Amino acid sequence: MSDRIVLANMQFDGRHGDHDWERENPQPFEVDVELRMDLRPAGQSDELSKTVDYGRVFDIAREIVEARTFHLLERLAETIATEVLAAFPLVDEIDVRVRKPKVKLSGKLAYAGVEVRRRRS
Repeated sequence: MSDRIVLANMQFDGRHGDHDWERENPQPFEVDVELRMDLRPAGQSDELSKTVDYGRVFDIAREIVEARTFHLLERLAETIATEVLAAFPLVDEIDVRVRKPKVKLSGKLAYAGVEVRRRRS
């Protein structure tokens, strides 16, 4: 499927990381979500019911990042993918990228991140 809905660089503050100090104070996280589905029905009808309300996708991602705590970015991305797929039966496949721009390592880098792709079974 080549049709996609893209939510790029959503920015949230969350408490995720394997160290206690990472979960004590909120830190920035960036999330991209790409939804693969057939957009023709929406394009032909101009009806929201034929597609995905990306405001709801944003809200799901925000709730997961801001209200929950995970040790791993992998778990954070997996949870977003699973919950968005569960909420939107029209979506065939989802890509979720999670970036942690203020990760503390022994050298400089733009961010640490993960990417997962999940298909509806």
